Amino acid sequence: MDFPIVHTNFWDAVLAVPVVLVLTQIAKVVCPIPRHYVPMLAVLLGLIISIFYSHRGNLWAGVFMGYFYGYAAIGNYSSLRTAVRHLRNDKEN
Repeated sequence: MDFPIVHTNFWDAVLAVPVVLVLTQIAKVVCPIPRHYVPMLAVLLGLIISIFYSHRGNLWAGVFMGYFYGYAAIGNYSSLRTAVRHLRNDKEN
């Protein structure tokens, strides 16, 4: 089995993760999604965007990068949320 060749371009580096993050937040506002399903939604959106848009011709590259899109969006949201909480606690104290 050969590993897929994955080329990282501008879309991967700058646009895909924020798109997944924004779509996940919109889905949270529009649909009443339980909190424990939101990370799974982000990974599914990352996979859909990667397989059907970014890496259309190569399924394995799409799956590989789709997981990165989803998990990077989860990590960015989590780190931003933690930083905001910390700043709010510092202001209160």
